[in-house]
Amino acid sequence: MMQFFSKRRLKIAEQIIIVIFFAVLIPMTVSGIIINNINQQSNRAQLRNAAIMIANIVSEEIDVFDHSINNELSQIISTLEYYQSPQKEQEYLDKINLDLPFYSELAVVTQEQLEKYNVYNLQDDYVVFNRPLSNGRFLVSVLDLKSLKRNLFKTVAGDKREIYVLAGKDNTLVASTNYSEESFQQSLVQLPKNLETDKAVIYGDIKNQPLVYLKKSNPEALIIVNTTKDITRHAIDYNRDKIILSIIITILTVFFVVGLYTSYLYINIRQLFKAIIAISKGNYERRIRLLTNIFTPFEIVFLGNEFNRMVNQIHKSYIQLKKKNKELKQMDEFRSNMVDTVSHEFRTPLTSIQGYTSRLLRQDIKIDEETRQKSLKIIKKQSERLKRMVEDLLVIPDIESARLNVNLQNIPVNSVIEGAIMLVRNDSGKEIINNVQDCTAEIIADNDRIEQVFVNLIENAIKYSKEDSAITLDYEIQESRLVVSVKNDYDIIPREKLKTLFDKFTRIDDKTTRTTRGTGLGLFIVKGLVEAMNGEIRLYSNEECGFCVKIYMPLADVLE
Repeated sequence: MMQFFSKRRLKIAEQIIIVIFFAVLIPMTVSGIIINNINQQSNRAQLRNAAIMIANIVSEEIDVFDHSINNELSQIISTLEYYQSPQKEQEYLDKINLDLPFYSELAVVTQEQLEKYNVYNLQDDYVVFNRPLSNGRFLVSVLDLKSLKRNLFKTVAGDKREIYVLAGKDNTLVASTNYSEESFQQSLVQLPKNLETDKAVIYGDIKNQPLVYLKKSNPEALIIVNTTKDITRHAIDYNRDKIILSIIITILTVFFVVGLYTSYLYINIRQLFKAIIAISKGNYERRIRLLTNIFTPFEIVFLGNEFNRMVNQIHKSYIQLKKKNKELKQMDEFRSNMVDTVSHEFRTPLTSIQGYTSRLLRQDIKIDEETRQKSLKIIKKQSERLKRMVEDLLVIPDIESARLNVNLQNIPVNSVIEGAIMLVRNDSGKEIINNVQDCTAEIIADNDRIEQVFVNLIENAIKYSKEDSAITLDYEIQESRLVVSVKNDYDIIPREKLKTLFDKFTRIDDKTTRTTRGTGLGLFIVKGLVEAMNGEIRLYSNEECGFCVKIYMPLADVLE
């Protein structure tokens, strides 16, 4: 055995099992055997003492009952001496019988009549007492045995032992409780031939089921107390089973707790091994994920934390580099979008401005006043459009840094919407249904910023709506806020995609948007401007509205 252990190193689990076997299992088994023996001896002595005590209690009840009967009969005999006629005697006895219902019969009889009374008649449940009178007659009292049983066993009524009271030389059974014919016969068979009198004596062959007899000399009676198997089982076997069960549960609990401890310890150590192997192979992203609970030692947790801290330090520069690369990629996308915007979005208004300006400057043609005014309006409109695009680009840093300045004032919402519609580029000629023109409410907002918001929303609705569809602007008042909705006919957008539309450079990629130029900054700018003015913006897409943007702005005066 020692050579085997010297050649092979035991694992932690194997060592713990050996320690438990010698330090827990063997000591607890020995202790359980000792405790069980002590408990059995104690319970056995308790059963004996209880049986002796019950025999003495019943003996005292017999004495009390006998003394009471004798006193009552003596008083009756003394009273009968004063009556001169049998009729008066019988009337008196009938009255006594009514007052003392446990007497079945009270009568004065002669010697010949006395012989017909049996002393005991168990079938009819009665016992006969007689006392001589002065004139050669006898007072006969027939006592109901049920009354006798109630008086004898009232003190031990809740006990489950079998108690038998026998009387006479032939040991006739007078009263019993928890009667069992088999047990009664066995108790009689085991009685010693020579019985000690006026003393409770233990007898019987089964030590855990003590039998007790008490032979009384006056009055002459024999009391037998039998301890049944059920009492023994409850007092000795049941307690022994509880001790054995508690020891087994304790051992199983120890094995369970130690097993949990060992399993968690083994799992955590394996995590350490795997992490060390991963680091040795160049995998610097591996972390130790310990199962931390009450079974995890402090040293293991400390080692795991320090190991992860070391790996974090190694990867710190890598994470920073990865972050910078991501930022550079975003900047590159932003630059690409900016180039696209400058090359396309700016080109159209600049081309219009340049063309109409050149036309107005020509000297070789004569331009009438109407054409000149029309050209100037187009130049003004394209200049304003160019201004809005520049403002959109300039407002992005302010939104990102949360330092956007707004001048809040009371503004009629219908005039803001009408002004925004006039500034919108609608080359497709799509119908714009403005239901907000009937609204007389005022909102608290920055005039230029809120106009910029609705211009962007209406342009987006025109740009991303189906052909021959209308753009609808509606409003409703909800408590202290005015809700303006911009709806356009469009395919249902998935909820996951809908959540990302407020991000920078995000566009819906489908057959419609692939032919539409844009930076993907419109909703990002709108959201920043609305929130800066204490408003809220929400997006919806369903069969009812297609695509809907709702702007919630605080009312200047809450309408009644």
